[in-house]
Amino acid sequence: MKRDLFKDKVLLITGGTGSFGHKVLDRFLQDDIELKEIRIFSRDEKKQEDMRIKYKNDKIKFFIGDVRDYRSVDDAMDGVDFVFHAAALKQVPSCEFFPVQAVKTNVLGTENVLEAAINHKVSRVIVLSTDKAAYPINAMGMSKALMEKVAIAKGREVKNSNTIICRTRYGNVMASRGSVIPLFCEQIRIGAPITITNPEMTRFMMTLDDAVDLVIYAFEHGKQGDLFVQKAPAATVETLAQAVKELKNPDAKIKYIGTRHGEKLYETLVTKEEMLNAEDCGSYFRIKADDRDLNYQKYEVDGVSAKKLDKIQDYNSHNTERLDIEGMKKLLLKLPLFN
Repeated sequence: MKRDLFKDKVLLITGGTGSFGHKVLDRFLQDDIELKEIRIFSRDEKKQEDMRIKYKNDKIKFFIGDVRDYRSVDDAMDGVDFVFHAAALKQVPSCEFFPVQAVKTNVLGTENVLEAAINHKVSRVIVLSTDKAAYPINAMGMSKALMEKVAIAKGREVKNSNTIICRTRYGNVMASRGSVIPLFCEQIRIGAPITITNPEMTRFMMTLDDAVDLVIYAFEHGKQGDLFVQKAPAATVETLAQAVKELKNPDAKIKYIGTRHGEKLYETLVTKEEMLNAEDCGSYFRIKADDRDLNYQKYEVDGVSAKKLDKIQDYNSHNTERLDIEGMKKLLLKLPLFN
């Protein structure tokens, strides 16, 4: 991490009471990053109070508000240098039943954050997205895909300004709030069977530290509209459940309940079309945004042939490195839940 970039700066984290916000605070406070102030913006006063008690740090300031309410975002943005935009509705089934709510938070809320950031001349905004935004089939993924489009469009509008807007996209963050690993652990704790939807379903496996690393990498290297994706291993849901079972209680039972509303068999982090323009940065892919305007006659661009596109694979949880049970257990043992 380029520590000097953060020295004496003000960082705002939207949705900052979530798992990502906690991990960013842990990282920055443990590494003694010399930020002037870290602002936690969210609508949940109880979670803010819990964080206030946990961290007891005068550098952390709390703002009650909602990304849907521009004025509350605008008030929190005054004097801010950098923004990590993590506020979102993330639960796939909930968004399936209440898609308009997903749009209000994930799309219109993002527009509010970006508009306020531009108006306050914020230097850098990192927008957090999800693998479900690539080839989306559910309302959550569709709203996140639109969120990314809003970020690209806003970046295009301010192309020559001092506000840089970048995107990150990552898969399942292991043991984050509302994810399946804490559910499996709780089911084992109370003696209930572990519930599996589809045993062949694959998901990328990333730790919260990986997610923070990705956002910081995008912060340090991103140019206007860039998308950054971290390469990650994947596992089937059955492999994950077996690994959790072996670590927690080998006698636990498994129950198959079938695929839920809006779930995919596998997730895609980078589409075929994006892979055409992806730059391999080692542990990450960088995908530049299309920064052309609507006057296409100004540009001489060769179309992509179907044959060329056919030779390219998207980067998905079926074709990435696949973890077996032992590999999954090693990854799980990095989590506080298993220590």
